[in-house]
Amino acid sequence: MYLAKVIGTVVSTKKEASLTGYKLLVVEKVAADLTGLEEEFVVADYVGAGNGDYVLVGTGSSIRVSEKQARVCVDAAIIGIIDTVDTT
Repeated sequence: MYLAKVIGTVVSTKKEASLTGYKLLVVEKVAADLTGLEEEFVVADYVGAGNGDYVLVGTGSSIRVSEKQARVCVDAAIIGIIDTVDTT
């Protein structure tokens, strides 16, 4: 998992059928102090995140946990919206 900030959206009229109904968002990986790391990724949105939100991104097979998501063709997804980060 990693922390990221939503910085944009992706619109795709033709895509793998299992992606229908999922928003695709562009995120920038961030450090624990929420500063950008200049690494950008496209991820599926499982939780309803929006532009400017800080989010928790899961990767790999662990993001396909429910019956609905078990067959989705993704390798990274937003699995949480971050309220606060405390590193003390």
